[in-house]
Amino acid sequence: MGKILEVNDLHISFHTFAGEVQAIRGVNFELNEGETLAIVGESGSGKSVTTKTIMRLLPSHNSEIKSGEILFEGKDITKLSDKEMQKIRGKEISMIFQDPMTSLNPTMTVGKQIMEPLIKHQNLSKSEAKKRVIELLKMVGIPKAEIRFKQYPHQFSGGMRQRVVIAIALACNPKILIADEPTTALDVTIQAQILELMKDLQKKINTSIIFITHDLGVVANVADRVAVMYGGKIVEVGTVDEIFYNPQHPYTWGLISSMPSLDTDDEELYAIPGTPPDLLHPPVGDAFAPRNAYAMKIDLEKQPPMFKISETHYAATWLLHPDAPKVEPPAAVKKRMRKFHNEADTSLNKEVVKNV
Repeated sequence: MGKILEVNDLHISFHTFAGEVQAIRGVNFELNEGETLAIVGESGSGKSVTTKTIMRLLPSHNSEIKSGEILFEGKDITKLSDKEMQKIRGKEISMIFQDPMTSLNPTMTVGKQIMEPLIKHQNLSKSEAKKRVIELLKMVGIPKAEIRFKQYPHQFSGGMRQRVVIAIALACNPKILIADEPTTALDVTIQAQILELMKDLQKKINTSIIFITHDLGVVANVADRVAVMYGGKIVEVGTVDEIFYNPQHPYTWGLISSMPSLDTDDEELYAIPGTPPDLLHPPVGDAFAPRNAYAMKIDLEKQPPMFKISETHYAATWLLHPDAPKVEPPAAVKKRMRKFHNEADTSLNKEVVKNV
């Protein structure tokens, strides 16, 4: 499995009236062919800024890529002109945005909106594009596709609108699909359907997916690997099993502890204390130190490097230094880890029964 995307030491700033906001501060990750990488973290951690930079969708008047590179199939996207990027955006790399209603043009039929990338990037005739659109509508689970082709976005439910947005993103069989919290605006039932749809479509077209979310419950169902972001940096990365069953960064512990579930009592629900860092004035040391109950003196003085836990698992916390005191995850995290194990065993048993 080869690498299709590499992000190396990426630094991005926004120039505001208050000063320079250092939104992304040395992000590194890679995406392999056919895999789903989930990027998780609180609002403001830098998830969407990172992926919009991959699409080159940040506003040019106040954003700046200070340094770093984004290699797509070996080519640095940050060095491409707008015209060169237009050949990649929508064709090679597509994006599904959070709110389908704001992603669709209310004055155009959904059929015409899906046809646009096919005509622009695939050079299909109108009749060929229409035939392909109807195939796409059926593929994403929209019934009566021939009738729906002629309808407008307001005639679709929220879940169906998101299916249309997915159809647009998949129209040109992109090599990379970026999904920026695609289920946040939907209720839980429709959310589950959309996630199942995306997993099914990935198998069919073998695309690589970057899935942006703050919901770790979603991550467990869709991702192969997980990158945890905080304060404009990736603080932990690993496979789904490594992040859920063996988390190493205190911030990851906090995210796992704060996950609600049906059997959680009101008084048990955990919230990470404090607030995210002010990136107008980034901290000298570990950005999570003021909120970290296990912070040491060095956390306030120096940023931790990425410590290697396994070939696929890394975390940026001084707790992994050989001289650091041994700290166990909190009881709430261990409880969640046991719950993940039990749910995984149940799911596996169901799958075995289904295939017998």
